[in-house]
Amino acid sequence: MDSIKLNQLYLEKFGENILKRRIELGLSYRQLAQKCDVDFSAISKIEKGLKSFEFSTIIELSRGLEVHPRDLFNFDIDKNDFSQK
Repeated sequence: MDSIKLNQLYLEKFGENILKRRIELGLSYRQLAQKCDVDFSAISKIEKGLKSFEFSTIIELSRGLEVHPRDLFNFDIDKNDFSQK
């Protein structure tokens, strides 16, 4: 898989974890945005894998979602996705 597709896959998996945790907490986009320094429209795009972001955004989201940042990266990627084709 080329690096652009792999990066997109990571963004999507990360976004799925944001969505899952936000729903677990019963938060809307706006409620999560109020708990952290991330715009609610950016949260929506991040959850859909449509927006790249800075490290500080990861920290803010983890704070708002009440999890360690590593928990947002807890997802599986098929090892074949890393092979050169």
